[in-house]
Amino acid sequence: MTDIEFPQVVGENGRLRRRPLIASLFAHYDGLIVTGLGTPTYDVASMGDRSENFYLWGAMGLAVTIGLGVAMARPKRRVIVITGDGEMLMGIGSLATVANVGPTNLAILILDNQRFGETGNQTGLTAGKTDIAAMAKGAGVERTGRIHSANDIETASDALCRQPGPVLYVAQTSPEENPKVLPSTDGPFLADRFRQAVSVDH
Repeated sequence: MTDIEFPQVVGENGRLRRRPLIASLFAHYDGLIVTGLGTPTYDVASMGDRSENFYLWGAMGLAVTIGLGVAMARPKRRVIVITGDGEMLMGIGSLATVANVGPTNLAILILDNQRFGETGNQTGLTAGKTDIAAMAKGAGVERTGRIHSANDIETASDALCRQPGPVLYVAQTSPEENPKVLPSTDGPFLADRFRQAVSVDH
């Protein structure tokens, strides 16, 4: 695989563009998705609203925790958590629980743009010395990886969507801003809709 196969994924700065990346990674995935606060929600909603998507509003730092709970409750369903670097760092201790519980149906994608986008786009800690993939490995998550270029997409997609978990990948993404694609912000509606989707056996 070469970058030429995914020209729209690579931005002018050489870093990956979030929305084309997500569309490429999950083009054939129809399972459950839990999104972190803010831009990950807009990114996932841009692919089309689904009852299998659980968007978090006002739950900063809890995406992985909620995804873990869903994975434990429905062990026959694949659960993918998609969140940002700042949100993940806020709930970094959840990775230790993920590693020790060891759900084989859970995968986590961190969109790392090295920014705190929800609080003013300040430079994030991952722009310095902090390495979330290494922290996950240290917590005991054995299957970890990084997405640096389009060359990594096929392997990452297979790991996130199909390989036994827990799986965690960190994608180095561009800090570019995209138009907001807002799904419903009605918490009870989203919870009820997702509950019904989760209850269906596949």
